[in-house]
Amino acid sequence: MSAYIRSVSTYCRRSIAAKPLLTNSLRYSDGAVLETTLRLPLILHTIQNADADPHDRQGFAHFMLKEIYEQPEVVRTCLAAYLKPDWTTGEQAEIPSSPFNFSLPAAMLADATQIQIVACGTSYHAGLVAQHWLEQLAGIPTRVRSASEFVSAPPPLTTNTLTIAVTQSGETADTLAAVKARRSRSEGFQSWLLGITNQPESSLSAAVDATLPTLAGTEVGVAATKTFMAQLVVFRCLALEFAYRRRVLSAQQVQQAIAALQALPDQIEAVLQQEYETIQTVAQTFAAVHDCVVLGRGINRAIALEGALKLKETTYIHAEGYAGGEFMHGPIAMLDANVPVIAIVPSGSVYESMLANAQKVKTNGAPLIGITNVTEPPDCAMFDYQCTLPPIDEQLSPFLTVVPLQLLAYTIAVQRGLDVDRPRNITKTLTS
Repeated sequence: MSAYIRSVSTYCRRSIAAKPLLTNSLRYSDGAVLETTLRLPLILHTIQNADADPHDRQGFAHFMLKEIYEQPEVVRTCLAAYLKPDWTTGEQAEIPSSPFNFSLPAAMLADATQIQIVACGTSYHAGLVAQHWLEQLAGIPTRVRSASEFVSAPPPLTTNTLTIAVTQSGETADTLAAVKARRSRSEGFQSWLLGITNQPESSLSAAVDATLPTLAGTEVGVAATKTFMAQLVVFRCLALEFAYRRRVLSAQQVQQAIAALQALPDQIEAVLQQEYETIQTVAQTFAAVHDCVVLGRGINRAIALEGALKLKETTYIHAEGYAGGEFMHGPIAMLDANVPVIAIVPSGSVYESMLANAQKVKTNGAPLIGITNVTEPPDCAMFDYQCTLPPIDEQLSPFLTVVPLQLLAYTIAVQRGLDVDRPRNITKTLTS
């Protein structure tokens, strides 16, 4: 009997019927029993195959939870589409062969001297992560603008500007309006418009010069989860493409970066399998709070904003995301024993600074929840609760640090008895 299991997702080889409790015993539909360390959510579910109806919860209690657990396979699908399987390093030619399957205008990749990203909500936060990669990895000055503000206050346009519009549905009105405004001002300039969307046959695709689909599949839950993950994959590949073509990174460095990307699905699965019990405990403890703060630095500032947005969307808790250092300049005054703080503390360049911020939070009496891949005391001892991540490079950490925040938002919303898949006052255009 094959014991091949990737995670609690819709992409396993065999149907599994699980008990509605955390358990180490899994029973296959043919009656065979497998003992495993896999930890399951507190739901009764049946894992189906990849061809199942995306509008079927497939045994999951909610679409949002199903889509969170689909993220490892979404990353695999996206990488399979954008990576050339037969690419080898070799010697860089005068025009190096790309390791990525991007059908983009050559001038867009070769001549763009600055990038501006326009997006809303979760897509805006993906843009903030991308800004870090495009500037720090590829050396291209990048600015992220809220699409809803772009029309009334457009930035100066110069030649060789690449504008990237990001929207899950391809139908976000504010983003389409920003694209239209950008197009109307481009006459006389060499510039380009690129769309990143989950729907290649959308209004956005018709309005831009080229489109990169995110291939996440239908996302029914209003709170974006797997589409955010797919946007990060596309942006990371695009940043590596720019870095390689401009010889900022060598072929060997790009090969190493690709290998790190290919390891992500297993790492995301590890977080899903290992941290669900911790998330349940945290959710039960803080389900009744009115306020919450999420802190991050560097590339994870964007994840702090995204985590706070998920909490607001699904739980209706007043949650705020801040850069760890900026929080000390005023907002820290709101802290007391009733305001939990979630600190994103990955190893790397901001680790010591985030520890200092977390310690300051602790001295002000706020409950402290850590999301970190560092487990050695005494650093981890300051956290009241800790979600432990697998070892990962700081530049890729957003792929993992966002997952506990998604699960926490979902679980608190369930604890509060809310409609997780259809939060109040929000609408969403479904795509397939």
